[in-house]
Amino acid sequence: MLEAIGTLNLAVALHLLAQLGAAIRVLARPDKPPAVRAGWLVLIFSVPVAGVILYLLVGETRLNFRIARRQRKTLDALPPPREIPFEVVPEAWRPAFARAASVNGYAISRATQPRLLVPAETQIDALLADIEAARDSVHIISYIWLDDPVGRALAQALTRAAKRGIKVCVLVDGLGARKFIRTPVWAAMRAAGVQTGVAFPFHWPLFKLATSRIDLRNHRKLAVIDARVAYIGSRNIAAPEFEIKARFAPWTDTMLRLEGPVVAQHAHIFASDWMTHTGHALPPETAPAPPDPPGAPAICFASGPMLDTRAIPDVFGAAIGAANTSLTLSTPYFVPGEGLDAALRAAARRGVHVRLIVPRRNDSRFVGFASRSYYPALIAAGVEIFEHGPGILHAKTLLADDHALILGSANLDRRSYELNYEACILMSDPELARDLAAAQETWIGQSIHVDRQSLAGWSVLRRLMNNLISILAPVL
Repeated sequence: MLEAIGTLNLAVALHLLAQLGAAIRVLARPDKPPAVRAGWLVLIFSVPVAGVILYLLVGETRLNFRIARRQRKTLDALPPPREIPFEVVPEAWRPAFARAASVNGYAISRATQPRLLVPAETQIDALLADIEAARDSVHIISYIWLDDPVGRALAQALTRAAKRGIKVCVLVDGLGARKFIRTPVWAAMRAAGVQTGVAFPFHWPLFKLATSRIDLRNHRKLAVIDARVAYIGSRNIAAPEFEIKARFAPWTDTMLRLEGPVVAQHAHIFASDWMTHTGHALPPETAPAPPDPPGAPAICFASGPMLDTRAIPDVFGAAIGAANTSLTLSTPYFVPGEGLDAALRAAARRGVHVRLIVPRRNDSRFVGFASRSYYPALIAAGVEIFEHGPGILHAKTLLADDHALILGSANLDRRSYELNYEACILMSDPELARDLAAAQETWIGQSIHVDRQSLAGWSVLRRLMNNLISILAPVL
């Protein structure tokens, strides 16, 4: 009996030491904001054993040493794209453009012939047409690639391109495309001469825990054809039916097709990822451009661990702060953190018409609960909230004052801020803004307006669940 008590006391003492060690680590990390530190401390001390284990597994952003070394070397080796005068940007928006420029060292560029592609079939049709017309190269990054009609159609187009001598490079994420890279379709692409790479392979995940986090992902979606045409947005290589999560279908996305000097920034992002994850050199191609090119002011910003974990909230925050009359955002995962939450409420209180569009049903229950914990304060400040259905509105968009906009792969949550590699574009273009405004109005027309009366109908249990899960928002 005494021996058993002694063993128990030793186990308790060791557990307390582990908790204290983890807590000291949380407090000592310079990259943790106060809310994140508080969230982890609550989890470590309130959930025996599991709290410490969770912090060791996912509490810190640890990148595989080999990948980290390649990433540093790659970014140093690639030349930055050309720049245009800062004065082309409207004065109110210069802080947002300046913050975006600081992320990757890019300067403000120009985009020509922008086309916002919203219906799913137009997105893939446009991309397939550009691949068929390619003369030199096709470069594609996608987080998810499914073996469905869309995935196979794109793979066949890339196979045909490779067979006619086009240099085709495809990079996918090891988790998002884990099933596709084992299919005959993937093998056929490789056999035809398509060069392939996998970012963060998902083999032996438990073994990888010793060297890095296993939930770091390349979440980017972009394509570059002949260094002349670029695509960027939220669309994965998958049909809207999204068969791996079919019960949430259809998935609604946006893609932006661009030409002009800004394409060089997309090419730079692809080359950086390709060289980092494959180790193969791929100097970015640059299409010739006139000394003073036409087009709308535009700049890409690509964030991620070891790059700039404040890029997404800072650029979005600067854009929100610059809005003068109207602001509409859409995101499938809304856990914005204190900064963006306060910025949205401040914008509404100073008279900006602020609207937020989120899915009615979220494929992540935890995110759905956490998102709704922000509703009462936002609505009290004057923000209009719309829950979209049917399916999942997966488009990540910001439109302000009918001319400035952000599109890309980043959600408004901590995962996009700190853990995912994301790619977005900031532009000032009234014509493109009108197209985005039309899409957002369509989404709002398919939505339920959540107002004070809606909140009054929430049960006590629902409110408690929202607020309970929101405590974990800093660590979601």
